[in-house]
Amino acid sequence: MSDIRINGVATVAVCTFANRFLGLTAVSLAAWGATSAYAQMPFPQGGVVVTMPQPGGPQPGSQPAQPPVTAQPAAPVKAATPKPKPKPVATASVDGGPGPDVKGGQTIVMLVNDEPITAYEIEMRMRFLAMSEGGGEMSKRAQDSFKAMATSESVNAKFRAVAEGIIKDNQGKKSREEIMAIIQAKQKEYALGLQKQAMEGARAAYLPKFRERAREELIEEKLKMQEARKASAVVEEAEINRIIKGIAERNKLTDAQFAQNIRNGGSDISVMRARFQAGLSWREVIKRKFSAQISVSQRDVDKFLSNTAATGGEDKVELQVQKISLPLPAKIDQAALAQRLADADGLRRKFAGCKSTGALAATLPGAKFEDLKYIKPSSVTEPTRSFLTSAKDGEMVPPQTGAGSLDIYAVCGRRDLKVDEKKREEAEREVQATEFEKLAKRHLRDLRQDAVIEIR
Repeated sequence: MSDIRINGVATVAVCTFANRFLGLTAVSLAAWGATSAYAQMPFPQGGVVVTMPQPGGPQPGSQPAQPPVTAQPAAPVKAATPKPKPKPVATASVDGGPGPDVKGGQTIVMLVNDEPITAYEIEMRMRFLAMSEGGGEMSKRAQDSFKAMATSESVNAKFRAVAEGIIKDNQGKKSREEIMAIIQAKQKEYALGLQKQAMEGARAAYLPKFRERAREELIEEKLKMQEARKASAVVEEAEINRIIKGIAERNKLTDAQFAQNIRNGGSDISVMRARFQAGLSWREVIKRKFSAQISVSQRDVDKFLSNTAATGGEDKVELQVQKISLPLPAKIDQAALAQRLADADGLRRKFAGCKSTGALAATLPGAKFEDLKYIKPSSVTEPTRSFLTSAKDGEMVPPQTGAGSLDIYAVCGRRDLKVDEKKREEAEREVQATEFEKLAKRHLRDLRQDAVIEIR
């Protein structure tokens, strides 16, 4: 048998047809399973990482963004007097690409102080929310659907007919290897078609849960941008471009590749741009309007630090950590990964304390030992961070997939950190951000109550 690979992942074994020339029989899709689904899903696990600017009040200085302003309950919708019908809004992507085909895309479904919200905008916002928050759940739903289709007799029968047709058309004209290559290419095309069908079905079932939230976000963004224009506080496009470029670079993508990734997920980069511009412009509005009203005392800072420590806030301790890395091949399949996981499990069973970690790593060819000394939990990404902070001293945690390796961490000890002046300054900014958030929520609520919102 020969293995067919999609993106370097072995997905299906091709058995022997009854044809004597090739020695091949029917091609079965039954073995496709989860690895193939993960290889090509529009929402892969661990995909593009996006840090959204928070839409709440401003953070003084160039510090991390504050917690977001949570949506308020919808205010009663006021009756609106008849207004001239606004012009339809185009559905093209702002980066030049075509917008996704959305039913009734240019139809105006709402007016917020005479400013339109279209069916296209709502649909794109729903898709963006689903992509950024529900990718894992949708991928699981699509993966299950894909498995069901791939293992069905009807699908197998269709592909058997395709493969037999390829053999019949090319027998005596091409070599066995050339015919195999054609079958494998057709099989990959068939798999991608099934995956696309499965993903579209999962998206259609998952999107409705985001409809109301999408509508509310768009109403609030219209109000925020209207207020920003009144205050001449609209963030320039150059700043939005800089943020998008930074996100793309952190994901090792060009701007065009990043925009294409968003389109592959079913949404459009224009949604992200609109979100960023509304959030940052609103932050500037609140900063200008309420800065003079914010006063933070040292007592407020002390109380914040005390509450943070009491709830187990990070970076109040440093962890003494050691790591064993097991290298992974460039093109890894299930068998290779399973072997590495078995190796890691064997090391964990033999682990007898941090004094012997280096010697333990030496017992496995290719394993690399590293003493990380003391590290701050915030310097480690999730889920590794949670495993480390939850581990007891002298405990080795389950293996984590790193960049080209399978990493096993051992927590050897920990030490408390003193709250220095820098941390007090950070705490003061957090308290200020909390106060700005309260004022921002109140101001948005007032704008919502005074707005004329017409639902068509």
